[in-house]
Amino acid sequence: MSQTSTGFKREIKLFDAIMLVAGSMIGSGIFIVSADIGRSVGSSGYLLLVWGLTGLMTIAGALSYGELTSLMPRAGGQYVYLRESYGKLTAFLYGWTLFLVIQSGTIAAVAVAFARFTGVLVPWFSEENVLLDLGVIKFTTVQLLAIGSIVLLTIINQQGVKNGTWIQNIFGSTKIIALFALLGFGLLLGTNAEMIALNFSNLWDAQSVSVDAESGAITRTTLSGWALMVGIGTAMIGSLFSSDAWNNIGFSGDEIVNPKRTIVMSMVIGTALVTILYILINVVYLTILPLQGDPAGTDALSRGIQFASNDRIGTAVAEVMGGAIATGGIAILIMISTFGCNNGVILSAPRVYYAMAKDGLFFPNMARLNKNGVPGAALTIQCVWASLLCLSGQYSDLLDYVIFAVLLFYILTIGGIFILRRTMPDAPRPYKAVGYPFIPALYMTMASFICLILLIYKPNYSWPGLIIVGIGVPVYYFFGKQFRKIQDPEEQEL
Repeated sequence: MSQTSTGFKREIKLFDAIMLVAGSMIGSGIFIVSADIGRSVGSSGYLLLVWGLTGLMTIAGALSYGELTSLMPRAGGQYVYLRESYGKLTAFLYGWTLFLVIQSGTIAAVAVAFARFTGVLVPWFSEENVLLDLGVIKFTTVQLLAIGSIVLLTIINQQGVKNGTWIQNIFGSTKIIALFALLGFGLLLGTNAEMIALNFSNLWDAQSVSVDAESGAITRTTLSGWALMVGIGTAMIGSLFSSDAWNNIGFSGDEIVNPKRTIVMSMVIGTALVTILYILINVVYLTILPLQGDPAGTDALSRGIQFASNDRIGTAVAEVMGGAIATGGIAILIMISTFGCNNGVILSAPRVYYAMAKDGLFFPNMARLNKNGVPGAALTIQCVWASLLCLSGQYSDLLDYVIFAVLLFYILTIGGIFILRRTMPDAPRPYKAVGYPFIPALYMTMASFICLILLIYKPNYSWPGLIIVGIGVPVYYFFGKQFRKIQDPEEQEL
């Protein structure tokens, strides 16, 4: 591969950036995770509250994070902010976890979701259709399409950031328009007075629901006080993941036109737009399907939101609204959504690996740009690792494991605002965190509370993530010795 480019190309404008933020956030989660939230809190009021709190956290994070992006609008984004706030070890641990699990696992999971929903229209793509059985690993047509989509998007992004943003603009705007169309059709054609009365008559009657694996018996436990707070905290795991990637635009700081303004505006506009969409879509769900249901139910109405088949609320709503035709439409919408989401993630993350390699903490060839002005080697290695995760089938488990680490790094990053105001008081800040210090502190408090809940009540969601991060410590020192430090004068001017 030719390595003739001398720098990134500034080709990402405000609309492109908004589509990257919104498009990277909206994947398949909004069509799925409300089922688990419904089982955790058991009432429509608290279901909407969970999504509202998630939106509040996300917007507060974006309003705070914007100060860091305007202070250091460089390739690498969060990695750079952590490096300047806490040093290279902390920054590396973030980049290590990002590469190993967070971004690559997300790419794999979203690609498989794309392939599964393609199977609604083209049944040949099925996990039952095994192309190669090696005993430990079975290679199915779903994995074939998932890997093919990752490779295709990687090739497109290898040709330059303009190509990646072009794809993002098309798929991002299409799925946002389609989601608003879904809202319109849902409210006009699917609204059911009986469902509205059922779901909104007892808004705050919180109950957690569990099902015995052997007998199928349903247990409903009334929640109040601390138990309710724990229920809300654990319910937010899925909604936070569905709203994540809002910060990915910061990874591409060196490729954005007027980055000090564009990054901040795109994060705020993008997160607000997605938050409004998510809440309204859940309102539509509640006007069409009952929240509470029976796991043994034979149709979408009897299973309800809580027990939608495979948690696929989107297709359950479509089934009630219009049968096979509407289900096919939802499948197409989710295909567009997941494809656009993956393009945004694939485009953004390699800029972090580029910054790490510039610091001598990752493979040296990742610190080079190809002839099109993008980190081609980083894109390729990311493609290979994400594809291997598709084959392993362990990507969803890995994502569950690192939710604690994801929140921990966000807390540290927002905390960096306080540190950098002390250590870099005279550095130009075209944008300062709105409501400082209260809004940054609000985000850190909410995220810390969820981390505390995970540590105490969901150890399977916290300790494995800490272990993955901890393994990065010896790896950091190994990389420090093995890789020659590649210095860039620009990177040292902070």
